[in-house]
Amino acid sequence: MHYPVLSAEAMEYLAIRADGVYLDVTAGLGGHTGEIARRLTTGFVIANDRDAESLRLAAENTCQYAERIRFHHGSFSQLKEAVSEHGAGKVQGLLADLGVSRYQLMEPHRGFSISTDGPLDMRMDQSQRMTAGDLVNSAAEKAIADLIYQFGEERRARKIARAIVRARPIRSTLHLAGVVERAVPRTGRLHPATRTFMALRMAVNNESGELDQLLEVAPDLVASGGRIVVISFMSLEDRKVKEKFRSLGREERAAMLTKHVVTPSEREVSENPPSRSAKLRAVEMK
Repeated sequence: MHYPVLSAEAMEYLAIRADGVYLDVTAGLGGHTGEIARRLTTGFVIANDRDAESLRLAAENTCQYAERIRFHHGSFSQLKEAVSEHGAGKVQGLLADLGVSRYQLMEPHRGFSISTDGPLDMRMDQSQRMTAGDLVNSAAEKAIADLIYQFGEERRARKIARAIVRARPIRSTLHLAGVVERAVPRTGRLHPATRTFMALRMAVNNESGELDQLLEVAPDLVASGGRIVVISFMSLEDRKVKEKFRSLGREERAAMLTKHVVTPSEREVSENPPSRSAKLRAVEMK
């Protein structure tokens, strides 16, 4: 089952108007998109995602609201085109859920999962060229260590990178997970390769650069009185969002709606454990 994380809270902070135009920049499987569309009458929501497979599934999952949804395949750097393409001018609200799609994690052929074997792919946009396999099998040891340390916040990055280079060619997801586990045995509940997989995914998809693009363009896409709501899952992302929102406040371009970060309720975490690390922040544009 697909659970849109912090859905009730996101809808509350978006303060959706029935006649408004909204932009879900990370449509995924359509969970949040459907919740927005359900609240609209004459308005519509632009559902954007860089993963074409996810968009096709989102269209199926939200078919009862088809007349209120416009789908757009593109990265954050193409959001201006997404809005202008649908003649929206500025939108009344923008929502970003920076978590990985459940579909991407569960499908072995996408190469995101530690627990099922598949090609080392990890591309959110299947039209791009570089895969995680290309990265681990061709990058220099220091480069691999640096990205695992930076994006995965993994203290044992050098040891892991050394093991990866010695084990080349890395053939699949389970091969990589095994190489990492042998290099740095499990010490807690997390699989030892969790942070390495996260770091490789972020590097392959330029997630840090894409988030920078989103935070740069979002304020220009949202009308006065409109709201920006961002759900992040990693401290690196949350720090960027917090600093951007504070900057907008200092410039008197926006007002902070979340004095403290919003996190899932105990009930949501018990029903959907992956939501436990979610953090929501919101601003209203002036």
